Amino acid sequence: MSKQSIADKYNTWLASPKVSSKDKQILKSFSETEINDAFFRDIEFGTAGIRGIIGPGTNRINYFTIRKAVVAFAKTVLERFPDAKTRGIAIAHDNRHMSREFTLDSAETLNRLGINTYIFNSLRPTPVLSFAVRYSNCVGGIMITASHNPKEYNGLKVYDETGCQLVPAKLERLLEINAELPSHIELQIEDAPHRGVNKVYGDEVDNAYIKEVEAIQLNPDLPKDNFPIVFSPQHGTSYELGMKIFDKLNYEVHLVKSQSKPDPDFGGTPTPNPEDPRAYEEPIKLAKKVNAKIILVTDPDADRVGVAYPDEYGDYNILTGNESGTLLLHYILNERKKRGLLTPKSTVYSTIVTTAFAKKVANSHGVNYKKFLTGFRYIGEAIEQGIQTNTEQFEFGFEESYGCLIAPFVRDKDALQALLMYAEMANYYLVNYDQNLGEAYDALQQQLGYHNDEVYSIEFPGAAGDEKMKQVMSAVRSRPYQKLISAKVVRIEDYLASEAYDKDGVTQINLPKSDVIAYYLFNDETIIIRPSGTEPKIKFYYGVSNPSRQYTEKRPAELHRKVMKQLGLK
Repeated sequence: MSKQSIADKYNTWLASPKVSSKDKQILKSFSETEINDAFFRDIEFGTAGIRGIIGPGTNRINYFTIRKAVVAFAKTVLERFPDAKTRGIAIAHDNRHMSREFTLDSAETLNRLGINTYIFNSLRPTPVLSFAVRYSNCVGGIMITASHNPKEYNGLKVYDETGCQLVPAKLERLLEINAELPSHIELQIEDAPHRGVNKVYGDEVDNAYIKEVEAIQLNPDLPKDNFPIVFSPQHGTSYELGMKIFDKLNYEVHLVKSQSKPDPDFGGTPTPNPEDPRAYEEPIKLAKKVNAKIILVTDPDADRVGVAYPDEYGDYNILTGNESGTLLLHYILNERKKRGLLTPKSTVYSTIVTTAFAKKVANSHGVNYKKFLTGFRYIGEAIEQGIQTNTEQFEFGFEESYGCLIAPFVRDKDALQALLMYAEMANYYLVNYDQNLGEAYDALQQQLGYHNDEVYSIEFPGAAGDEKMKQVMSAVRSRPYQKLISAKVVRIEDYLASEAYDKDGVTQINLPKSDVIAYYLFNDETIIIRPSGTEPKIKFYYGVSNPSRQYTEKRPAELHRKVMKQLGLK
């Protein structure tokens, strides 16, 4: 996009009577760099809807960008469902700045288009929105959230009639309609002859959801005395329902009070992201005071859970998402196998960037394993297909970034289900084997082999960063690596080209196209590179499997240094 077209957009917003005087003052204060970043593109749908910094501009989150996305979604469901207006759309939101306002505006927009809506009286977790879509037989859902992003961000996720985020096949028509709509400023809402009705849920959805969560327990009768838990909602949506579940099931929970109440500024935490060790600083302080056996930290919209445990020296260690997810997978499959609940159709779903250790664990229990592109929507879609065709029995689904799903009454990552099952698992290993979670994970590795997976991210902010990301990914693809960082490459998978290359030639990858490239090295190591679908960064995934624990611990960092040198990055 040329500078002139950026300038035209900027001046259009400045001149529009629809733009508030407050936003016009913000626009006037912008530097040239800020103007470019706010207007160099229209905000795009990524792996989890649209997400960006709150503020004026076409590449920002504001009433205009949210409203256009909602109109495009509305037109999509009106095309697909003859009864879309009466079945309606459920909407929920997190604790972020403008989340409630965007929710009410989205409901108003849909009502003007003749579509009924369901909203909650306050913030709710993402999995409860997914559940509400199914509970109310809606044609779709909208979640106003920016997940774990910094406080300056907000966003929107859209869900289909099963409570699953839109997969590309369903998103394609929405994007076509969105492209056909007028610009954000010029968009006019066409009022339907009969206005839709907005209903505010009472307690019925929460109560039904909690009942389903309680039913996933495998060992509900484990003694819970001497099992203190430290829990941090990170100022987000898991506080009320999480505590209700724990209290009802008689767990001893110590809440990080400074991080418990909803706060759009996340004032009590350095970061609300459970992938960042800083999110555990306050929980660890409390855990040491109460001798907690496990620390559980959710992200703001409660679709992910981070886990930490005390070692034999009383220090608290944070499990990676790969480690916690794989250990929970083993626990669930092992307990279900004891009860005769596994079948030849039993299947575990994961992603191409999730640890290879998960496949080993699933197969060790005689369970099928399937992997998909990054984004839980693909797992949600697979669950529905397995049910409709009666070909697969869902057992567990997870991603490396702390998101998992235990039972499919929800079709997205569910931190509340995970809170309960991580607590049960930690208690189980303590009661039955006198093991902390680190010891339990080490025992699993001794049985199946040592694995280590690490993720590194390089940020590329703004318009210049967006262009740099494209250059880096182009450079990755333009080099016909037969060797990479002095290691032999035995297979390359390019998900944008939908092709895999090895000594036998070229084969097709039967997954949707995605900007991901994976290298498989001769020594059972992997390197996967992909731009984030929700943030301006490229993520580098390194997976290592080796009989030596010491080798697996140091190798990912070595790989990353060599890849950075190859690509000329720091």
